[in-house]
Amino acid sequence: MATILDEFKKLNLPDGEYAIFGSTPLAIRGIRKARDLDVVVKNNLYDKLKEMYPQNFKKDRITIGKIEIFSIDSCKSKLGDLTEAIKRADKIQGLRFLKLKDTIEWKKKLNRPKDLKDIELIKKHLTFLK
Repeated sequence: MATILDEFKKLNLPDGEYAIFGSTPLAIRGIRKARDLDVVVKNNLYDKLKEMYPQNFKKDRITIGKIEIFSIDSCKSKLGDLTEAIKRADKIQGLRFLKLKDTIEWKKKLNRPKDLKDIELIKKHLTFLK
């Protein structure tokens, strides 16, 4: 996990313009491991990144190693507008991670078997913290 986060930090994305989502918000909190890093960014930043990394752009994402970057617009159809989720993201180790509450909400929308497992893991984690 540390290696992927180090690679992500090299991108030097502006604070408040992105949030790390997917399984990494679980991994950073010690809930389960993650193999890659998914990031949602504001649309204007996404456009800049597409210009900077044209060779890494395919369909609806920019892939840099194990980092996948999505625009807010590309997530809207499946996850809704993540603008507010980016604003409320938790800062951990100097990076912005989607709050667990928001992670549960978008995992409910995706409703895949792995997402349902993650929801249960998050709920157990939050119960343990009480």
